[in-house]
Amino acid sequence: MKNEKGYTGIDIAISVVVLFIFVSLIAMLSYRLNSTSKEIELKSEATFLAIEEIEAIKNINFAEIQDRSKANGNSQYLQAEEIEGKQGFYRKIIIEDYADTKKDKDPGLVKKIIVQIKYQFKGKEETIELSTIVSKES
Repeated sequence: MKNEKGYTGIDIAISVVVLFIFVSLIAMLSYRLNSTSKEIELKSEATFLAIEEIEAIKNINFAEIQDRSKANGNSQYLQAEEIEGKQGFYRKIIIEDYADTKKDKDPGLVKKIIVQIKYQFKGKEETIELSTIVSKES
């Protein structure tokens, strides 16, 4: 028999299968990396927007906060509205009395403000919620 050098069909088939496995692993890792990166980016943006909303509320007069909380009976003055300039992000701000109304003489002195920012990621609704407490200055 002659000693033939070259590639057989089986050698080529095995190398194609191995190459396909490595390419699909790299593609899957790349997809997961990009997906995680996008998720972190959206969550960071939502957190930033929530912090901005809380800081804006802290800068307004306490009497205006009280007026807004009395505007609706359920103490919400903003109903999940889209944030201007930020497509896909919706905010909801809830103002509640923080003190126990049965024990305190003046229950309107301390308010709890809850800011919810909602957005979509992979077809699911995600929510970031931050809260703070604001009190009336004497």
